Amino acid sequence: MTEKLPTLVVASHNTGKITEFERILSAWWRIQPQATLGVTAIPETGLSFIENAMLKARHACRETGKAALADDSGLVVPALGGAPGLYSARYSGAGDAANNALLLQNMRALRGERREAFYIAVLVLMHGPEDPAPIVTEGRWYGHIADAPRGHHGFGYDPLFIPQGETRHAAELNHEEKDRMSHRGMAVTQLLKRCRE
Repeated sequence: MTEKLPTLVVASHNTGKITEFERILSAWWRIQPQATLGVTAIPETGLSFIENAMLKARHACRETGKAALADDSGLVVPALGGAPGLYSARYSGAGDAANNALLLQNMRALRGERREAFYIAVLVLMHGPEDPAPIVTEGRWYGHIADAPRGHHGFGYDPLFIPQGETRHAAELNHEEKDRMSHRGMAVTQLLKRCRE
């Protein structure tokens, strides 16, 4: 029964991420977005995905007194020096469609292997703000950036991202496929394994 499950606060305001966590983790935890507890987002001042995830998890734990799960994730294009990277969600400053358009513009001269990219997700599960041993996992999803968007599922750069071994864009995958293949799906699988150890 859902009411018997422990509560896990998700330290995010990204509805796409929250929906994925609810879909994948609802058998183990009662997922509670931090906004429902009045927790506001904090500045992501870290210089790496893991630093930002730690900041967000600790903040949510401190504000709620509950265990918290934070995710910091993004798209990395090596040929662009790692961009959009840490700034994936705010690359253009104007949302997903504008971010995709800016990425295409910045990659317009790149061909072949120089269009390779990967998604990365770092998860941090903290039981309290002073937790000395948080669980940290990471997933990477490799592929390349298409010349034009396709598909209506997912969020972020999914319309442009073609996973390795696929002809479909990530935004054309159904939820079950994406949860199994994606960077976040990989990181969650590792998280559950660590929690069972």
